[in-house]
Amino acid sequence: MENIIPDFSKKIAGEDWVIVAGKNFGCGSSREHAPRAILCAGIKAVVAESFGRIFYRNAINIGLSVLECSDIIKKVNQSDSIKINLQDGLITLYNPERKMPIEKYPPQLLSILKSGGLIPYMKKFGKYDD
Repeated sequence: MENIIPDFSKKIAGEDWVIVAGKNFGCGSSREHAPRAILCAGIKAVVAESFGRIFYRNAINIGLSVLECSDIIKKVNQSDSIKINLQDGLITLYNPERKMPIEKYPPQLLSILKSGGLIPYMKKFGKYDD
């Protein structure tokens, strides 16, 4: 991220940030380290035109919200504020305000994200023991 936004890590400290990306974000990432690094950096969600499938599943498994939205890269500016409503399937961009529909998350995926990922979800609702 430092190549795109100099001092990226300093700029995101203490804020809620969303990464907006183009097509096939996370392609080639077969382990959970990449989405975990994004989550640990303080990024709350990634909105992209599409995702590498393994990255997408690993992100859900660790509790990182990932959303597909066609042409998002053409519709958002770096200074925009973004509000994401996973339950209603809506992204709201501000400066000026505009709304974009996204696919609603199924209730079980919402529950996995709210639990903090698949393992906490299984500990809470399933038969998972350490």
